[in-house]
Amino acid sequence: MDNSRYDLVVIGSGPGGYVAAIRAAQLKMRVAVIERDRPGGVCLNWGCIPSKALLSSAGAMDTIRGAAKEHGIETGEVRFDFSKVIARSRAAAEKLSKGVLYLFRKNKIDYFEADAVVTGPHSVLLRQVEGKAAPAAASLEGERILIAAGSGEKLFPGMKVGDGVVTSHEALVLDKMPASVVVIGAGAIGAEFGYFYNAFGAKVTMVELEKQMLPGIDAEVAEELRRAFVKRGITVMLGHGYKSMARKGELWSVTVNAEGAEKSVEAEVVLVAVGRTPLSMNFGLEKLGIELERGGFIKVNDSFQTSVPSIYSIGDVIRPPLLAHKASSEGIAAVEIMAGVREPGFDLLAIPGCIYCEPEVATVGLSEAEAKARGIEVKVGKIPFRAMGKAVAIGETAGFVKIVATKQYGEVIGCQIIGHAATDIISEVVLGKALETTVTEIGKTAHPHPTMSEAIMQAALAADGEAIDF
Repeated sequence: MDNSRYDLVVIGSGPGGYVAAIRAAQLKMRVAVIERDRPGGVCLNWGCIPSKALLSSAGAMDTIRGAAKEHGIETGEVRFDFSKVIARSRAAAEKLSKGVLYLFRKNKIDYFEADAVVTGPHSVLLRQVEGKAAPAAASLEGERILIAAGSGEKLFPGMKVGDGVVTSHEALVLDKMPASVVVIGAGAIGAEFGYFYNAFGAKVTMVELEKQMLPGIDAEVAEELRRAFVKRGITVMLGHGYKSMARKGELWSVTVNAEGAEKSVEAEVVLVAVGRTPLSMNFGLEKLGIELERGGFIKVNDSFQTSVPSIYSIGDVIRPPLLAHKASSEGIAAVEIMAGVREPGFDLLAIPGCIYCEPEVATVGLSEAEAKARGIEVKVGKIPFRAMGKAVAIGETAGFVKIVATKQYGEVIGCQIIGHAATDIISEVVLGKALETTVTEIGKTAHPHPTMSEAIMQAALAADGEAIDF
């Protein structure tokens, strides 16, 4: 198989790479995938899937410890085996990783476990990964190469993982429940792990440099989440920048700075959640003259081509938002553009963002502030979940739905949801936005009662001043 020739060689088997490979195979391309870690990449093994398994366990603890009594259910003392919580999440990741290998075999895609180095416009060198078997080929040739290498955890300069200092990667296998956790960063990852550890009884302190949680998200949504976290007993320190940390006996002492004043917070574990960085280095791209943008992201055009036309790139490694479903959508788009069955271009505003703490957060398109900053006249409809029958019946009344539409035509250009099941019901608005729907059309569409999705209908009606339930 040495120097095997393919129509497409994909580097990375995450939700961008493996989806692109399968779509290419459906389009009759001969495809090879190169992966240095495990099939499924970060998402299936060290991100989306195992973390959502953990959050599901946290939700179960919430129900048993809190809501059960409201339902008239008495449980007695609640105990848990944290190692089994972690083991369950690892089992979910393992199952789906094996599923990716099955899909490769089903679609006749060749899979190589190796480090990849791009040595030319059509060639990739395969190197043995330490601790793993030598790859079945020394190099591959491809008419096109697709880089879907993803992203890695970011640390502050001087930080080292270990001895109680973890990123989301290490947290997924940390099978001893810490009594206290400092989470540095209150973005999506920080919020999810802050909620998770709090649900299992840890004392959680969240530190965020910006003046709101979830920087970049609608400020009203961020404030609603902050209030919900504080109500849960989580300490949220906004406007506090990380300065340093030092070992203090069995604990870490984390020093933060706010407007020139320093404070210290102590905890058993420090979880660093300050973002991710694109894995664009060590592929030989600089020798080929492939352009990188600020932050190390690979520069691509509307067809996902790099500055070398036969080399394409998608997913976390090219631009934010760093989301699995965005990578998958880009992978399909890139391959279909290669095959000539799709026009160039990709709408990032059609990509929803989801955060799986409780209450959940889901957004798509422009917020009210972003729309106004672009000079768009808007009308906004907002409905709290406490006005929805289903929310009251299941005891999940926190949060709201907020729809942003153009003032002239009522076209939906954005939606922000915070509340139970937000990540599920956002899809209605994502589809509506893709079809250029209006708030009038959503508002006049019958929604099943009682459901959480009724809040979308009522928010759309509210934008036209016609809300029934509020």
